[in-house]
Amino acid sequence: MTFSPFLKPSQFLLILLLLVSASQAQNMNAEQLLEATIEYHDPQQRWQHFNDTLIIKMTTPKQSPRKSTVVINIGRDYFYLKAQQNNINTTYIVKKNDCELMLNDKMYFSEAEAKNNNLNCERANMLKNYYTYLYGLPMKIKDPGAIIQNNVSKTTFKGKEYLLLKVSYTEDVGDDVWFFYFNPKTYALEVYQFFKTDKNKNILKESGEYILLSQETEVGGIKMPKIRKWYYNKDDNYLGTDTLLN
Repeated sequence: MTFSPFLKPSQFLLILLLLVSASQAQNMNAEQLLEATIEYHDPQQRWQHFNDTLIIKMTTPKQSPRKSTVVINIGRDYFYLKAQQNNINTTYIVKKNDCELMLNDKMYFSEAEAKNNNLNCERANMLKNYYTYLYGLPMKIKDPGAIIQNNVSKTTFKGKEYLLLKVSYTEDVGDDVWFFYFNPKTYALEVYQFFKTDKNKNILKESGEYILLSQETEVGGIKMPKIRKWYYNKDDNYLGTDTLLN
C-alpha cells in the first residue's frame, strides 16, 4: 500500500487501525472469534441470567401469519410460548422438568384436539430448545456438546465476505453440522447455516437450510437480529421470515 504525503495524522491512524483489525481477523482462532462476537452481542454477559419476553411474527408463503409470545428465564429454567394463528391459541410451558399445555387458554382438551394441534410435551421441549438456541446465539455456540473447529476461515456468502466458524456436535446432542458467518469488522453474527449428515458423519450437501439475519434490536441488554429469513440450501427456495417485534 502506498501512503500519500498529504494524509493527515488522523488518517494515518485510521489506516493503521484498519490494517491491524484486518490482520487480527485473519489470524483469529475460534476462541478469539467467539470472545469477540459475544462482546459485540452480549457485552455485559446478560445471557446467562436472561429473563425477558420476545414477540415474534412468523410469515410463510401461502399460510396465515403466526404471532408468538415467548418468555425465556434462564435462571429459573422456565420457558413459555403462546402462539396465535387462524384464531387458534396454543400454549406450551416448561418449568424445569414439568410441562403444561393449553389450547385456546384452556388446560382441558380432547386427544383429537391435542393431535390436531401438535400439543404434547415432546414438542414443548423441542420448542424450548429451538427458541433458546436461536435467540441465544452466538452465546449458545459454546454450549456443552459443541465440537468447535479451531480454524477460522475467510469466505464469501451471497457476495459478502465473512469469517466462518464450523461447529458439529456430540452424538447425544445432534447430528447436524452448523456454519456461522461473522462480519469481519464488527464480529456480528449475520448468517448461520446447517446441514444434515449421513451415518458416517459426512455432510449431505442437498440438505439443511441457511438463515440470513438483518437489522438489530436490543432485548434484555443483548443485541439480537430483528429479521431472520430462512432458505433451503439445495435451491435457495424461500421458507419464511421471523420478525422480532420488540
